[in-house]
Amino acid sequence: MASPHLTLIHPPADDWLPLFPLQTVLFPGGVLPLKVFETRYIDMVRDCMKRETPFGVVLIKSGQEVGAAADPEPVGCLAHITGWDMDQPGVLLLKTRGGERFRILETRKQANERLEAHIEMIEADAPTQSVSDAHVSCAKALKTVVETIEARGRAEQGDDFVSPFALPLQFDQSGWVANRWCEILPIPLKARQKLLELEDAPSRLAIVHQYLQQHKIL
Repeated sequence: MASPHLTLIHPPADDWLPLFPLQTVLFPGGVLPLKVFETRYIDMVRDCMKRETPFGVVLIKSGQEVGAAADPEPVGCLAHITGWDMDQPGVLLLKTRGGERFRILETRKQANERLEAHIEMIEADAPTQSVSDAHVSCAKALKTVVETIEARGRAEQGDDFVSPFALPLQFDQSGWVANRWCEILPIPLKARQKLLELEDAPSRLAIVHQYLQQHKIL
């Protein structure tokens, strides 16, 4: 079932943000499908949908996704629920989109081993930070990759194809281009996390540009 709109409500400053520790890194503007089956997280998602608030996706520093609460990395990304479905009892299929980044100030653990955090928001990448002339090749290469993925998906899946990229496509924005490359490239999770934590978008894109050159992608 699709949501009629994308909620962009921030968690109240004095509230605790529910955390979803995962073996993945969510970037602002990214699309993250989730299969939720643990009762603690199904309850969390239901509460978020009722309140129309996001939850926080954080990379696991130590521990596992299932079972006891994992130790999270200090910086994560808000996940806004854009749609959901339940194709079998007890399994919730979520569509989420990355919002703004946040820094964890304090965590607490519920009786069901679910984590919550007091957070501070990290300033979003400025829309005025356009792709520089030095890195325009990154944007052009990304555009080719996106078009190839979408064309192949439509050819193979037809009307069932769902793009892994959320609109709008912002090939002129350094932060957006850097974030999409960070999702696509086969880099270690720890490297993705460090790029997520890097607050300066042009610097993030410069690192991506260097990687693409070193691996003969550009």
